[in-house]
Amino acid sequence: MNLKNTNGTKRDKKHPHFTLHLKARAGFTLVELLVGSSIMLTVILATLSLYMRSNKIAVDQQQFAEMQQDVRSSMFFISRDARSAGVGLTSDVAGYFIEGTDSHGPAPENSDALKLLGNFDNPLKLIIESYSGGEGGGAATAFLFQWSLENAPYDCPDFYENRVVMVISTRCPGCFTFRYISDNSVFGCGSGTEHFNMQPGQSELNPPGGLIDTGCAADCWEDAIVTLGQIRYYWVDTTGNPNDYPDLTANLLPERGYLVDESGNGIPNTLYMTTIDESTAGGLMVHFPLAQNIESLQFQYNGDYLNADGVLDGFTDWQPNWTGDLDIISRLSQVKMWVLGKTSRPFVSFSGTPPANLHNYRRPAIANGLVSTEDDMHRRFLLESTVTIRNMSLSLYNTGERN
Repeated sequence: MNLKNTNGTKRDKKHPHFTLHLKARAGFTLVELLVGSSIMLTVILATLSLYMRSNKIAVDQQQFAEMQQDVRSSMFFISRDARSAGVGLTSDVAGYFIEGTDSHGPAPENSDALKLLGNFDNPLKLIIESYSGGEGGGAATAFLFQWSLENAPYDCPDFYENRVVMVISTRCPGCFTFRYISDNSVFGCGSGTEHFNMQPGQSELNPPGGLIDTGCAADCWEDAIVTLGQIRYYWVDTTGNPNDYPDLTANLLPERGYLVDESGNGIPNTLYMTTIDESTAGGLMVHFPLAQNIESLQFQYNGDYLNADGVLDGFTDWQPNWTGDLDIISRLSQVKMWVLGKTSRPFVSFSGTPPANLHNYRRPAIANGLVSTEDDMHRRFLLESTVTIRNMSLSLYNTGERN
């Protein structure tokens, strides 16, 4: 039996000294709801801020990684070909192996360019026994020593047709020419009476030093060497405006490999390797975009270019009087190169002031190129390399023979 206290509350009959409170528990108060909501909102905002920050860092690191890859691949191709300048050719044309251009394109970017000549891809050394025609640069027929095409490691006639070849005289110093071998112009494959017809092959892309057919007599081409003298021209489109590159303007077309955007403008900071399209008569110029995000390309050259005393004279920029001076160019032996990359967009994850001595967000001093004094928040990446032109006149057949 429950007992009642004098104040009206009930007492347990088994434990009369305990009082039972029957009043119900109330819900959260307004203050408690506000405090809990504030804490939850703070956690959500902190999580969202962390996600946005992480996303910005991820985006920046992605474009930085892409730019680094562009710089590294650019350095690989340029240094490889600079090291191999003149490979497979004779020492008689050593003055044509390399030609630089200091400040190629408009100011203030002042990116350099480099033109190289060599038999870079396919070793070829055919010897002409007799030669007819060709006067005044016209068509000619080259009769080779017996079994020349048969002993060469290529399909005959397919490999030789639709190609621009370089013919180097061994009898007349200074006699070199480019010629084109068209369809159905190679005869006697494997018969011992091998010969081919050649058309004039002056290309749209001038070789280093302006190498052209000098109108040599027909007997100069007896015992001449037929090889594949390939021209590779490395340059950077820093503006996206073809008119800024007068030596290339007429040929900077999409169908030739030149990159354009939706408006038809060129894409700035693109590195190109321009060469001759060997599948077309006349040697049309074509462009291979190797990398984007390249802000500057700089070169310096070392060799015994001052007084021919057998001592290297130190690195310097390409001098205007060197172009066409075959004696000086033949004594160049090293090329130092810098490839500077820049992200396509400014970094969005950076805050504060970057260290002034790091130049991460400004253009550093390289050779005689443009230097930035203010940060633009575009991240840079610079590679430097020095190569020795060690393959001059090296035979590509790996027999130890020098051409």
